[in-house]
Amino acid sequence: MLAKQWLNNAREVMEAIESTQMENIHKAATIMADSIEKERWVHTFGCGHATLPIEEMYPRIGGFVGFHPMIELPLTFFTNIVGGMSVQQFVFLERVEGYGKEIMKGWNFHKNDCMWLFSHTGINAVNIDVALEARSRGMKVIVYGSAAEAEGKKTRHSTGKTLFELADMVVDTCVPVNDASVPLKNHVDKVGPVSTMGFITAVWMTVTTVAEILDQRGVKLYIHPSHNIPGDTTAHQRLEDALGEYKKRIRGV
Repeated sequence: MLAKQWLNNAREVMEAIESTQMENIHKAATIMADSIEKERWVHTFGCGHATLPIEEMYPRIGGFVGFHPMIELPLTFFTNIVGGMSVQQFVFLERVEGYGKEIMKGWNFHKNDCMWLFSHTGINAVNIDVALEARSRGMKVIVYGSAAEAEGKKTRHSTGKTLFELADMVVDTCVPVNDASVPLKNHVDKVGPVSTMGFITAVWMTVTTVAEILDQRGVKLYIHPSHNIPGDTTAHQRLEDALGEYKKRIRGV
């Protein structure tokens, strides 16, 4: 069954991350923990399916205050497939140099913040704009993406740099070239992409490491609890406390 083939491919990605990226994940998590301990932000940004790890990590059960999702709606897939704000416009926009600089004008940043960027290939202009703007503001830049997919590809930015070349820390999601991993007998293109699985795996390995570091430092975490557990009478208040802390910290951003 091709279902098992996809599952094996996904396992290989997860195992590769575990066997090769643990040190880099810990280094990236330490940068993030340093920002959160100072009550500053880990800003998160990506385009297309690379917005999914951003939406996965916060806000949700088990996530905690400190991550600021920078979701630019035209660069997501939560729009029309055809027509206005369609896939074709998205593919165009993520390649437009200068767009990321304009996005960054919408927020206030601090040198103690850091920027966490997700990009499968690291070559599109919007992500590179954001990285350059973050660096110009004194922030450290962390990039998660596929080293195999990026190899040999030419940047679409006038600096001549890829996103990975601008990063202070890179974590390889270990996703193979072309992303889709399951061939069909009667078609040229494969199905069954694994990059989202790679992103989500690396995200939760990182976020749990950030939590571990902060917990060991004695920093209070404002965690979003499950409020669907019978008998837990304080979950709603803990959620309100977490959202209140987020609201307090986000002022001025």
